[in-house]
Amino acid sequence: MAFDPKLAAALSGATLRQLAHWRKAGVNRGVVLIPEISSTRPVLYSFRDVVALRTCVKLRNDASLQKIRRALDTLRSDLQEHDHLSSYTLVADGSSIYLAESDQAVDLVRRKANVVIHEMVDVLQPFYRDGRHIPPLLRPRAHVTVNPAVRGGVPVIEGTRVPYDEVAALLRDGLPPERISEYYPSVTPTAALDAADFAEYVNSYDPPKEPREAAAG
Repeated sequence: MAFDPKLAAALSGATLRQLAHWRKAGVNRGVVLIPEISSTRPVLYSFRDVVALRTCVKLRNDASLQKIRRALDTLRSDLQEHDHLSSYTLVADGSSIYLAESDQAVDLVRRKANVVIHEMVDVLQPFYRDGRHIPPLLRPRAHVTVNPAVRGGVPVIEGTRVPYDEVAALLRDGLPPERISEYYPSVTPTAALDAADFAEYVNSYDPPKEPREAAAG
C-alpha cells in the first residue's frame, strides 16, 4: 500500500504545493524528498516518506526552505549520509538545523560538530502548523490508527484492517453509524464517526477549486 499526495499531506502537515516543490531541486540545491514508491504520476509516498515529511514540516516552522536544502546537502554530500531521511533526527532552533546523534549533534548549516541541542523533537507526536492541528501520526483519531505493518500504513479502524475511507464512504452515502456493523462487524458506531471525521480532515487538503470549476459545480 502507498500514500497518495493528499493523504501524505494530511498525515504530515505539508501542503500539496509544498510536496510538489520539495520533489524538485532548488537553485544550486538538491531535492528535499523524492517519493520512495513513485515520483511520477501517480505520485506515491511510503510510510517512511510520511515520517520524513513530518520532519521537514517541523523544520519549516523554524527554518527557511533554503536552510533545509543546505542542511540536507551537507548531510548527503559532506557527511555521506544516504539512508532514508526518516532515519535521522533533525532539529531546528531558528538559527540553524542540526543532526542529533546519540553522542553529539552536528550543525548542518554552519558545519560544526558537538553543539548542544536544547530540545529534541518527536515527529510522531501532534503539532501545529500555520494554525492547523496535525494529528499524531500513529493515531490520527482515537479509533483510527496507522501501522506500517497493517496495509502498508494506510489508516485503518483501530484493531482491524478496515481502511478508514471505506467506512467514511458508507457514512457519506447516508448509512447511519449504528448500521456500520452490517458491513463491518468489528467497527463500532464511534469508530465509524472517527473515520468520517478523519476523512473530512484529509479532504481539507484538497486544492481549492478554480473559480470556473466552482461555478460549474
